[in-house]
Amino acid sequence: MRQLLWTSIVAGSVMGSVLMAAEKDVFPKTNAKLAANEAVKIVCLGDSVTGIYYHTGGMRAYPEMIAIGLQKLHPEAKVTAINAGISGQSTVNGLARLEKDVLAHQPDLVTIMFGLNDMVRVSPDDYQANLKIMIDRCRGIGAEVLLCTPNGIIDSPARPQPKLEEYNQLMRDVGQQTKTPVCDVYAAYQAVKQADPLAFRLLCSDPFHPNMDGHKLNAEVICKTITGKDVSLNDVGPPPALARTRKVIEAKQPVRVFAMTPIDQWIGPAIKAKYPDAQVEVTAWPTKDQSLPKLHEAAKAIRQMNPKPDLVVLAIPLEITPLLSKPSEDDINNYTWTMNYALSFALQEWDVIAIAPSVLQEKMTSEELDREAFARRMINAQHLDLIARPEGSPDDAATILKKCFAR
Repeated sequence: MRQLLWTSIVAGSVMGSVLMAAEKDVFPKTNAKLAANEAVKIVCLGDSVTGIYYHTGGMRAYPEMIAIGLQKLHPEAKVTAINAGISGQSTVNGLARLEKDVLAHQPDLVTIMFGLNDMVRVSPDDYQANLKIMIDRCRGIGAEVLLCTPNGIIDSPARPQPKLEEYNQLMRDVGQQTKTPVCDVYAAYQAVKQADPLAFRLLCSDPFHPNMDGHKLNAEVICKTITGKDVSLNDVGPPPALARTRKVIEAKQPVRVFAMTPIDQWIGPAIKAKYPDAQVEVTAWPTKDQSLPKLHEAAKAIRQMNPKPDLVVLAIPLEITPLLSKPSEDDINNYTWTMNYALSFALQEWDVIAIAPSVLQEKMTSEELDREAFARRMINAQHLDLIARPEGSPDDAATILKKCFAR
């Protein structure tokens, strides 16, 4: 229920304060094209929250989800979202690359989300001035513009929440002064946090970045601001897994697999059952007698591997998987960062799949089912491909893996 809670929250009355543009059509060009089933191009400009990084599985982020959401609302339209987010950047950098990364694409609509880096190194006056120049230049080529406040954050000395709220208000003021719509993404997170602090925490990959569940929330409220219509992205799963692994196999090269035990003993035969001629080299990632903090620490070595793996298989043991009903902050942090470090920093450089505890254990107590629910919640939020026991299946782990790889 917790992973669905934020959808019901943002669909409710709190959205009156979140969506400043939903009451009237302030994007006539974009909505007319959508209604006419024409091609619509959106460029999303921002920092690491906008860009594609490990927080969301390294394959897509909220810009790509916006395209999916608009496509759901207008199935016959042709929606393209261009992700122009780069880690560590502020409005200063965004303005410097506006021509190349935004205007050159001749977009119908530009979304602008900056603030998390500006709040620590760009003055309030410069922040507002930069936003105004971006708006003016985008409008100069006929593009519509949507300002988006950043997501909610976990308060920390590095980025105090009051400081972010100050910059959010600066953005709202720019929106009012320039008659530019503002989607208050931050307010959507605050609504979730007020209703259920744990649900809010489970939208976060770290104190500043959302996981894919958070990015889905971003996209849903942005789509609502653009169109005035609700859309749910709950049912959108990760892109097809094992794309790199299949390419390596097709090239007749050895597949390098780094797999948590005891899955390491079955992953090679599962791959070879589908691809009999595949050369599979499996390196075990020990999990016996390991704690979550130790797995978190061990995961840090993956990005430094040479050669890089083609496939990383996560199978965090049931006994150290936290309870969804009452995870501690350390539990959430260590589990999340074990997954985070299993991925490359930016665009996915190797495949990552995750094995639910149920694959190794058919019968579970109510407490163990609670742990299973935590694993599924976190894996789905990271947008990793999940292998779990099909309901009612009596198969052993080796058989489940073979059937999954055979699809």
